[in-house]
Amino acid sequence: MKGMATKVGQALSPATPNIAALALLLLLSACSTAPPRAASLGEAYVGPTDLKIRADIPMESPVVATVHHGDRLEILQQRRTVFLRVRTPTGAEGWTDARQLLGARDMAGLRDLAARAARMPSQGVATTYGVLPVHTGPSADAPSFLSIKDGEKFDVLAHLVVPRVSTPRPSLVPTMPKQPKLQPRKTSKASTKVPPPPMPKPPGPPPNWQALSQSGETGNPPPAEPAAKPIPTDDWSLIRTAAGQSGWVLTRRMWMAIPDAVAQYAEGHRIVSYFPIGEVRDGDDTEKVWLWTTIDGSANSDYDFDSFRVFVWSLRHHRYETAYIERNLKGHSPVLLKQGAPGFSICEEKADGRRHRRDYAFLNPSVRFTGEAECDPQPPLQPAESPSAAPAPAPPKAGSVAQRVKRWFSK
Repeated sequence: MKGMATKVGQALSPATPNIAALALLLLLSACSTAPPRAASLGEAYVGPTDLKIRADIPMESPVVATVHHGDRLEILQQRRTVFLRVRTPTGAEGWTDARQLLGARDMAGLRDLAARAARMPSQGVATTYGVLPVHTGPSADAPSFLSIKDGEKFDVLAHLVVPRVSTPRPSLVPTMPKQPKLQPRKTSKASTKVPPPPMPKPPGPPPNWQALSQSGETGNPPPAEPAAKPIPTDDWSLIRTAAGQSGWVLTRRMWMAIPDAVAQYAEGHRIVSYFPIGEVRDGDDTEKVWLWTTIDGSANSDYDFDSFRVFVWSLRHHRYETAYIERNLKGHSPVLLKQGAPGFSICEEKADGRRHRRDYAFLNPSVRFTGEAECDPQPPLQPAESPSAAPAPAPPKAGSVAQRVKRWFSK
């Protein structure tokens, strides 16, 4: 091959070095035996923090590359809907599980969620006693893009109760339109078969058909329709990690990290939010004053909490005691702390359905109501899906020659 390239270079004139180099490049490329790159069927993004791409589908296959959350992958092949052959940004090709990947819409929604969550006030710090998956939406079918480790702490921002329904994910590989099947041409053949005999006449009505067709007021009533089974629901929490990533976790899988000296008074209710609103000096120790909101764990409500309570440290008994409590209310997040003077405010739903934000001042060790105003409207936790774009109008038909000539002269 090298001798052939030398002969080509000698045969060309010295005045044409560019042509010689081009001919040499074409000759070398023609002798290349590298396989062509596979065509891309679509794109996907890495969901987990780290994902191993393997040479084949089995887990025992060697790892050809390791990609990270948010990396864009090209989809090259699909097997059994679950396994995808992909190409990494560095050009490595291998297999992975489609359930570990996110679509373009998932990534856009995740970025929008992180931007909105960054502006939301924390409602307390929580932790978990096991690996906690974080989902892109409040659904078990939503892809998980992050896992919180045992003991790791994170901010709780909001809660949402949603029906536990299965919402299958759309395929990451676009479906190809089916080609219409060509129908074989029918050939008219003279029928040589003997026609079947005529159908017999149907039987007549019974003699008492008039009595049978009456409305049956004295008969048995129609059976009652079975009552529809209630759809189970799940409580989801919107959280924000220390690194600024936001997503949804099952509320029952996390625990609010309020001190046990206060948590012991929950009386079976779930702690929704908690805040330090002051401090008390007891000798050499400093004890915080706590505000919390709780809800009955068995309640399936459209509000966030049904009571709130303030705990102060007793210098006489050296323990926490209740300084203020309100029950049987419909409270909505977020609970806000006052800037400057100690105090807080809650958003309560009245009997007429309107919401008012009630302000309280903390005058250690007592709490005083100071006034109320209408609550500011909060953006929905789940933004509505953007309406699909209307299909483009079909182009007008060309029409006959006479119609096209007429349109041309009318311009």
